[in-house]
Amino acid sequence: MQASTASERETLEAFLDFHRDVLVHKVRGVSDQDAARRLLPSRTTLAGLVKHLTVVERNWFGRLTDPDVSPAGEEDASWVLTDADTAESLLAAYERACALSRKAAAGYAIDDVVAHPDLPQVSLRWIYIHMIEETARHVGHADIVRELTDGATGALG
Repeated sequence: MQASTASERETLEAFLDFHRDVLVHKVRGVSDQDAARRLLPSRTTLAGLVKHLTVVERNWFGRLTDPDVSPAGEEDASWVLTDADTAESLLAAYERACALSRKAAAGYAIDDVVAHPDLPQVSLRWIYIHMIEETARHVGHADIVRELTDGATGALG
């Protein structure tokens, strides 16, 4: 990671992009069947992680341009896979959502605030930190599920 001496914002963006990239790497090349395979008691699958984090991207960064972006219950439904949910289609949707997140954030300063349905307001800084936390947490899940799928380990394995 090249952001070790960068500004606060550049550092936050670099950490978030790193975890986004690791998620994509963990899922890319896995068959649709393996991506949808449930290896845990929960609905956690490689495909479900990508679908869920796509909704999370839209929810948090979309809030910058549309305060009513997230309909109730969407995050729970994001774990449910359909026949149309292929690994590549989900990854493409995720990468589009990340690109839109970057574009939405570019129009704001790190201290700018937006409304939040559960909190009075959140700053862009808070959104970045929350997204790093949320994405890293689920990338850890992807590490485990990928290892259970085919034995691949490591950030790029």
